[in-house]
Amino acid sequence: MAVRSAERTRPPGPGRPARAPAPPLRRLWLRLTRSPVFRTLGPFVPVVALWWLIAELEVFPPAFFVGPDRVVAEFAELLRKGVLPGYLSDSLERLGYGAGFGLLIGIPMGFLTALSLRVRKALWPVLLFFQAIADIAWLPIVIVWFGFSLTSVTFVIVYTVVFPLMLAVVSGVEQVPRELVLAARSLGAGRLRVFWEVTVPGALPSIATGVRTGLGYGWRALVAAEIIVGTSGIGFMMFDARRVGDVSQVFLGMVVLGILWYMLDALILAPFEKATVERWGLVRGMEDDG
Repeated sequence: MAVRSAERTRPPGPGRPARAPAPPLRRLWLRLTRSPVFRTLGPFVPVVALWWLIAELEVFPPAFFVGPDRVVAEFAELLRKGVLPGYLSDSLERLGYGAGFGLLIGIPMGFLTALSLRVRKALWPVLLFFQAIADIAWLPIVIVWFGFSLTSVTFVIVYTVVFPLMLAVVSGVEQVPRELVLAARSLGAGRLRVFWEVTVPGALPSIATGVRTGLGYGWRALVAAEIIVGTSGIGFMMFDARRVGDVSQVFLGMVVLGILWYMLDALILAPFEKATVERWGLVRGMEDDG
């Protein structure tokens, strides 16, 4: 491999023929693949093209399947009326409340479960039991308890975020090399200092992954809760549009949900996870080297 690499980088000599330039289409493709905009939007082009083609060919009746042009027109109309920004704001506010409470509960409970053997023995079966119950299964009883309110939606989101986050924290603590903990203690560090300077940094990459996964589940739970108990929000908009037979609003809601989560993940969650792994993943690397 090293010889081949040297041959590739060696300039053409007197007895060596110059390499022919790449064809124009290949050069254009290489230039496009280096563009962040193309890498972001390019994969969606064939999806939208297939969607448009199916709508134009009327594979399904137009009353049940609309094309991208109808969805764009519906987007402009709801934006002009102020309906879409209002519903979007309500959904994001609920997600913010649910994710915030979920993080406040899930992270401390995860560390408590990971660091205390007694707590772990007591909570682990309960944790696995409730993790197996889907968030939507709570909706009937939540409606009885809290009615059609913000509390019901928040409860479902918190429930969805907490359990994967707790499992991620436990997994992260277990991945901290035992040698680092023993080395810190041998140097005189107390339990609290070992926790803050060894355990927490070592578990952060796994916690970042858990936050990303938990919020993804919470986003799905938000839509399901808004469909059933909501009086506003993107999920409610889709369900209400189905009731009156406006398929374009249902399609618009699906597109908005996908774009919004893609932006949230690409701009906030994925960079946060990457930065955490790059900054604190050294602990895991030391374990691999050992």
